[in-house]
Amino acid sequence: MDSDGFPSLPRGRHHLTRAQVSASQRDRLLQGITQAVAENGYARTSVADVLKRAHVSRETFYEHFADKQACFLAAYQATADRIATVVRDALKPTGEPVMRRLEHAVCDYLRELSADASSARMFLLEIYAAGPAAAVLRHTVHRGFIELVDAALMEDERFRRLPDHEFASTMLVGGVASLVTGAVAMGQHATLPKLCTPILSYLASLLDPG
Repeated sequence: MDSDGFPSLPRGRHHLTRAQVSASQRDRLLQGITQAVAENGYARTSVADVLKRAHVSRETFYEHFADKQACFLAAYQATADRIATVVRDALKPTGEPVMRRLEHAVCDYLRELSADASSARMFLLEIYAAGPAAAVLRHTVHRGFIELVDAALMEDERFRRLPDHEFASTMLVGGVASLVTGAVAMGQHATLPKLCTPILSYLASLLDPG
């Protein structure tokens, strides 16, 4: 690991395969663009900014990506996949009631975002600046979270009795996205775990309106 927190390749001769070297270079580029975009904004980030952080050559960059946008979208997808895995793992049937598993999923999601300010800013804010292809990718990722939550909540009879459970899931995921995006925009990513309790309280009131 180098001083920037990037995985580093061994110096001199090594026994890594070409595929391992390529994977390491790609990871460095994804981390490099995540950091650069978080610091400069997508529009003001150049390929040179990414190379400076990733410590790879321009030739290597273009071996992996056609342009800045392709690199950024790959970084966004990698972050989305990591966060979705955290949520999916928390929602897996384990014998616990679904509402307890949803609590784990929400809290784990918030902790994952709070742990890395650069990734959170790229994932929640800068994706909107990267053009139409980014908008489509963002919608696809968002829809995936809705489907995860909706499928889990369908285990709860109260949720199934709602007039439109899919609309409720869409509102829930959209509301959480709005809350976390606002906090990250204000530089308050470290406070995200504090949203877990009010989010779950709101869901409880939706299912048991009294």
